[in-house]
Amino acid sequence: MKGWRVPGRIEVLGKHTDYAGGQVLVSAVERAVSVRGRNKSDASSPFSIRTSLGGERADLVPLKDPRLPKGHWARYVQTVLDRLTTNFGPLAPAELTIDSDLPPASGMSSSSAVLTAVALTLADLNDLPSREEWKQGIKDRVDLAGYAASIENGKRFKNFAGLAGVGTSGGSLDHTGMLATEPGSLSHVVFDPPTVLGTASLPEDLTFVVAVSGVLAEKTGAAREAYNRGPAALGAVLEAWNERTGREDSSLHRVVRELTGIADPAQPVDRFSRELDALRRVTPDGYASARLEQFIEESEVLVPEAAAALARGDIDAFSAIVGRSQDLAERKLGNQVPETIDLARSARALGARAASAFGAGFGGSVWALVSHADAATFAQQWEHDYEVKYPHRSAVTIVSDPGEPAKQIEF
Repeated sequence: MKGWRVPGRIEVLGKHTDYAGGQVLVSAVERAVSVRGRNKSDASSPFSIRTSLGGERADLVPLKDPRLPKGHWARYVQTVLDRLTTNFGPLAPAELTIDSDLPPASGMSSSSAVLTAVALTLADLNDLPSREEWKQGIKDRVDLAGYAASIENGKRFKNFAGLAGVGTSGGSLDHTGMLATEPGSLSHVVFDPPTVLGTASLPEDLTFVVAVSGVLAEKTGAAREAYNRGPAALGAVLEAWNERTGREDSSLHRVVRELTGIADPAQPVDRFSRELDALRRVTPDGYASARLEQFIEESEVLVPEAAAALARGDIDAFSAIVGRSQDLAERKLGNQVPETIDLARSARALGARAASAFGAGFGGSVWALVSHADAATFAQQWEHDYEVKYPHRSAVTIVSDPGEPAKQIEF
């Protein structure tokens, strides 16, 4: 028997920046997905998956269409089976059981946690980490996060060929938050190249309260198209920049740092710098321009400023930075819905030191930073006020300190 416990995550700052090589502040939460598995004796049998997530058992065969509806939880498992088989050869059939206390489609990356936990459990059942190709390509947990993200988005990772993912075009923020954070801390991460720059701690008297809006942050259908619009817009800007300049810059983060001459990502850039005008000139007006401005400020200004504020214990400065990030999400990123906007504003009105929506957006959750002593009362009032305004929604609140990263389950 093998198994992994993989937590959800809170993207504290760094909204939609990872896929452009940018920066984030991310924390694991105390809730998680757990996967347990054992190999089957019959090498010709399918993979059997049972779950508490809802629905009946799924029997899957690698590289064979499961003929399941789009968005079905078992499609994430199928994606893992297909990619591992493509990269490492045939896998031993197994029985897997998936359990979770993470709310689904809440913005805490429950789907990515399922995918990652399944991948790690199957890797252990097939002893993949002992193989030379694994050792050469996956040297640490940051690499592991990058590989897990590539399974999800379908892209190539180092020498591991890509294959159709789940249909979203995100980066590795979620997987890094689950795998490469430090217990009880927020991690400051940059994604070009993927590097944990440092950690920051909340003051001991503060904790996170998360409100799940009840607006499902699905990554299917129209919601997936809206989500993918952001990566596509920034990808087009980078492509236009490289075509116009004859360069081969790997990310917008790299472009911004090269233009401003500030190589250290922990140092914020001047978003008003005239040196950035060359990048703005290749960017179409409208949504692409708004996305570029949000990326520059969120990734290259606010995240490093917030990490520095936490390091010196300046919660007032941190709060102001978080407020600016939420404003950018509403006005320029365009991934907020009325419910998450109101939850963030309500949290501040109730006395939260800081509050912001997080995750893919278009639904999902909002985090608030409050004192441990007031967390339960705050959560109850926050939930009550929300349901008064949105009686057709069923909110859920969760209190969580920064949690520990993924770990193997001992049997």
